[in-house]
Amino acid sequence: MTLEKLNIHPLSGYTLIERESQPEEDNSVTTRLKRLEEQNDESGVRRSVEAIMLVSVHDFPHILVLQVANAFYKLPGGYIDPIETDASGLITRLNEQLGVPFTPSATHSARYTDIKGITTQVNGETKLASSGGTDGPLWISPASGDWKCGDLLCTWYRPNYDTFLYPYVPAHISQPKECKKLYIVELPPNKTFAVPVNMKLHAIPVYEFYDNAARYGPQFAGIPYVLSK
Repeated sequence: MTLEKLNIHPLSGYTLIERESQPEEDNSVTTRLKRLEEQNDESGVRRSVEAIMLVSVHDFPHILVLQVANAFYKLPGGYIDPIETDASGLITRLNEQLGVPFTPSATHSARYTDIKGITTQVNGETKLASSGGTDGPLWISPASGDWKCGDLLCTWYRPNYDTFLYPYVPAHISQPKECKKLYIVELPPNKTFAVPVNMKLHAIPVYEFYDNAARYGPQFAGIPYVLSK
């Protein structure tokens, strides 16, 4: 789909449950950059994809954002394997992060109790808390057709083994260390998200990111620009 034809559905149509914790792979920036260097030596430029999922709150677009351990924010998604396409890799990461766990046992329905709404944030203030109670899943359900990967909105590049990303490849860099792509992902009118217990899922208004790199970082701050094209 294109931005002109994108369907944005009300936040009230979405619910969430809790699932097992998903700790970050690296416990420090130094460790993460070291692993990036090792992956580059093994398979070349690391590719990552992230999803911009829009919902409507009071007829205004909000973006679904994960907050990890009450600290930093990130878009759903992650690193993909060299053999994966962007679209299939992104759908796989979304199912791994937010897909609903399932089990063939008779207790399956018990996992969907105490469902509350997704949180919304304005100026850093949480408007609606979420809670729930689930055991860890036995396995994750296969990819379904309700994630629809759409337009590529922007691409960011990491030229060196540091924390800086740019929306271009600097002239003196022959090959970046990482390429990160942000895609629009269209949601169905109704869906349940299974959120890891060490994360929160927020619906943040687009205007909250505008000129707010100090809080969210330059990639988030650039989202209002790419959505308005």
